[in-house]
Amino acid sequence: MGGPADPRRHPGVDAYLADLPDWQRELCTELRRTVHEADPEIQETVKRTVRPYFVLEGNVCALLATKDHVNLFLYDPTVPDPHRIINQGHDNATARAIQIYEGDGFDRAALIELLRAIVANNRAGGWRRLAQGA
Repeated sequence: MGGPADPRRHPGVDAYLADLPDWQRELCTELRRTVHEADPEIQETVKRTVRPYFVLEGNVCALLATKDHVNLFLYDPTVPDPHRIINQGHDNATARAIQIYEGDGFDRAALIELLRAIVANNRAGGWRRLAQGA
């Protein structure tokens, strides 16, 4: 990912990451890199005052650091998870999540596959429209 002049970066995301404990900042920075690797057209924004979102023709994912873990919310409940990396929200109607605790890693290749599937659905009109068969 490019430097500060990179138009995909949002200063609010930089500020959010800067305030995190070291392990969460490092993890979120790596997740951020992975999101942009999945599709170079993904843009960053801030919603709900401070929460980092990644968007491309709709929401793709969002970061949320909590007291003891980081959530990566995936905004498409329909994409397959053959590598079983999604560990929260399986019955959620709009999003599922990957919770990552200090010392845990994440399957980068599997996450890229999931993110690319979300982006493909977004480009095809979004998962809601696709689920309706439109």
